Amino acid sequence: MKKLLGIDEVGRGPWAGPLVVGACVLREPIDGLNDSKKLTAKRREALAAEIHKKAYCGLGWIPAKELDELGLSASLRKACREAVKAIQTQKPEFNEIIIDGTINFLSDTPLGKYVTVLPKADALVPEVSAASIIAKVARDNYMIKLAEKYPNYGFEKHVGYGTALHRAALEKFGPCDEHRKSFRPIAELTHNNEAGHKGEDAAADYLIKHGHEIIARNWKTKWCEIDIVSKLGGILYFTEVKYRRVGGGLDAITPKKQEQMRFAAEMYLQGHSETSARLATVAVSGDNYIVTDFVEI
Repeated sequence: MKKLLGIDEVGRGPWAGPLVVGACVLREPIDGLNDSKKLTAKRREALAAEIHKKAYCGLGWIPAKELDELGLSASLRKACREAVKAIQTQKPEFNEIIIDGTINFLSDTPLGKYVTVLPKADALVPEVSAASIIAKVARDNYMIKLAEKYPNYGFEKHVGYGTALHRAALEKFGPCDEHRKSFRPIAELTHNNEAGHKGEDAAADYLIKHGHEIIARNWKTKWCEIDIVSKLGGILYFTEVKYRRVGGGLDAITPKKQEQMRFAAEMYLQGHSETSARLATVAVSGDNYIVTDFVEI
């Protein structure tokens, strides 16, 4: 009689948070098991509680930083082995292992010969469904808790996946320690942020050389922000910096953008006595961060 150990992973593709592999051996049947992605959050939570009561369970965790160091393939192998090791401490009986997918992550271990790989196993094999559910619930709960530490990213809503909300938060705040720096969207954004900071440095240097006193950089509120606030001849300048590796960035200063700049300047002036102010933009381009234009709006 076959006694199965089911294995599945959760969190292969997100931009942030850990990779988690679940492993399960059922001690008794559980109704309603399915691919965790096909269940509601409420149903997953209920099933996860039941699974932990009626099955041997193990989890393997790879944090984002370690995933960056190891790479995805090695991380999957390590998490899989950690999950199996965790379940073996409970001494369950099994004579076959089914891993969801197409790769035997235990191939070079003594258990490798017992493995069958099966695509979509999380919807076909109850033990793999159970592994999928406990891994998904554990990871989601981790990300929800993480939102308390990093409230700007909306982790409780997208649990680290690449949504429009997540991208907008990244563009505004940059990545945190839980982001996977090796993943292309984060790597590209990090590079762009670094380039943007260097562009702002070049713009500030330009203003100083032309007699400006820098009052503030990256001044922001909940509703708006200003790249550089400077003073020249008793006049406050609110400057937007636009960096482009090739070409100028002045085309980005649309009427809508100018309206946002005015709003930000008005917010800043509410707490200051100056009455004379102007809006400006500095265009910076190239790998050497050369200021190509300074325009008062």
